[in-house]
Amino acid sequence: MHQEFPVCELEELGALRIQGADAVRFLQGQLSNDLQRLTPERALIAGYHNPQGRVIALLRLVHLAEADVLAILPRELLTPVAQRLAKFVLRSKVRIAAECADWSISGRVGWEAAAPPPPLGEQRRVSDAIIVCVSEHPARYLEIRPRTAAPPTRPAATTATGAHWRVLEVRAGLPQVYAQTSEQFVAQMLNLDVIGAIAFDKGCYTGQEVIARAHYRGRIKRRLQRFCSRGPLALAPGDGGTLPDGRPFKVVQAARLEDGRCEFLAVAPLPGAQAESAGGDDTTAPVDAESLPLPYRLPD
Repeated sequence: MHQEFPVCELEELGALRIQGADAVRFLQGQLSNDLQRLTPERALIAGYHNPQGRVIALLRLVHLAEADVLAILPRELLTPVAQRLAKFVLRSKVRIAAECADWSISGRVGWEAAAPPPPLGEQRRVSDAIIVCVSEHPARYLEIRPRTAAPPTRPAATTATGAHWRVLEVRAGLPQVYAQTSEQFVAQMLNLDVIGAIAFDKGCYTGQEVIARAHYRGRIKRRLQRFCSRGPLALAPGDGGTLPDGRPFKVVQAARLEDGRCEFLAVAPLPGAQAESAGGDDTTAPVDAESLPLPYRLPD
């Protein structure tokens, strides 16, 4: 277990609650994953896309109760995502509400309890908290707790900021979508098909035709990849540049290291693919960065 920062407060994340008799059926027609797989023991990650298949937001879905789903995503996207979803409710029995004030969200590195830790994707209730395993190497968990519950007792030395969590998110190859990158990338560019955020055997949802076409025709030339600058550098989601081999990139997630270097996930042409725009209005400034491996294999 990483004793330096086992618990990270994730203030940048917020909660969107979708309730009502038609909540699951409604989300099934809006999101890329299969909501039938969401259970009290299993959380899901899913993309919310526009009709062109570009990712509006990534949602970590948690089962609260029957017909009651909590979606975890960046706070800055809560209002636009809620407003966009609300346009499609029509006569469905669904209520959508941002509930940042009602939930505390933190990240746990390692597992302290005597019970066996939840495996990847599993959801478990521990006292008043919902624990969701989001990666295995190292083991990391989201801890989602109602703010009305008594706060857990933690030694001061075990708390840290979300910056530590972002380093581990980058190293796990897990994308995130922020306001600066919303609707810039087709699902496969963010490796959503690799990390289990797309169900290709489910029914229709917004953007499904484009995503399915890209999957079955296999024409994805740009993908999320991992890099690290060779010198001090500050990058943020939405920044662009050019790699030493001439490939343009667009930053998806970035984390500043203690020595000033920047480790980041960016969408770029795959090595050997013909160079083309990485999405949006790219800055062509050269960036001295090296490629690093992802913890998962990209499709051939």
